[in-house]
Amino acid sequence: MTLNTDNDHAAPRPDERPHRTHQPLDALARLESEAIHIFREVAGEFDRPVILFSGGKDSTVLLHLAVKAFWPAPVPFPLLHVDTGHNLDEVIEFRDRTVERYGLRLVVASVQDFIDDGRLEERPDGTRNPLQTVPLLDAITTNKFDAVFGGGRRDEERARAKERIFSLRNSFGQWEPRRQRPELWNLYNGRHRAGEHVRVFPLSNWTELDVWRYIKREAIELPSIYFAHTREVFQRDGMWLTAGPWFGPRADEPTEELTVRYRTVGDGSCTGAVLSEAADLDEVIAEVSASRLTERGATRADDRLSEAAMEDRKREGYF
Repeated sequence: MTLNTDNDHAAPRPDERPHRTHQPLDALARLESEAIHIFREVAGEFDRPVILFSGGKDSTVLLHLAVKAFWPAPVPFPLLHVDTGHNLDEVIEFRDRTVERYGLRLVVASVQDFIDDGRLEERPDGTRNPLQTVPLLDAITTNKFDAVFGGGRRDEERARAKERIFSLRNSFGQWEPRRQRPELWNLYNGRHRAGEHVRVFPLSNWTELDVWRYIKREAIELPSIYFAHTREVFQRDGMWLTAGPWFGPRADEPTEELTVRYRTVGDGSCTGAVLSEAADLDEVIAEVSASRLTERGATRADDRLSEAAMEDRKREGYF
């Protein structure tokens, strides 16, 4: 028997074989992939999910991710806005335009309606953010939503840093830290009893800077108030507030015309603007990169009510 010594057709040695090259995902692509996976996981586990949408940057990114998760099919969930009635006009206009653009159903839970029929009372300070919990829980119960997407991020505030991505709420809508479930290897447990629901936070692992970089990469439209503009403002408790139907300015609070922008969107009585010349995305990203305060720490008066203000509200059913 003669051995074939012709190596022309011999299999290549391991070090000679062509290598498949896999382009590693960058940080934003990994965050996007995780969020899209979460949206699809919820679609498979729950019957009646809903996306909280205020028109702010985080909820707008959330909606953009949902669109990508189910494209070319439409987003299979409605949107829910807990409307304090103290929103800036630019934000409400953007909200309505976005809903129309994607052909989505918007459910509005109005704080004003609850004040008008006596279920809530106006606070002496005019702040309505703490009044959002009751309309939110009522909307969840009335519409039988079993999963509620929110744009909360762990870097925003210490109480939110304790949240899991799937956060179980009891039949009263309350957050119980001891019932938080482990989340290993991107496995999420959506099991819940009748009357309970789960809050879902696809942006949990994002930072404010990640959000802005993603907005730039994806060319996501935002309300104009996120960029530097001239506005008449007054100062209260170290924050620049816009005059409006929220008990301001008072007689001892003179207004000034300044160049400002908003880092976050919320009730006009407790969400402050920051002095800024950042008029485009690159300038905003540079400004956020240099900041040592999160947007909530810098501009949200409702988080300053007490050391545990956010955690107290979360236990009551707030996000």
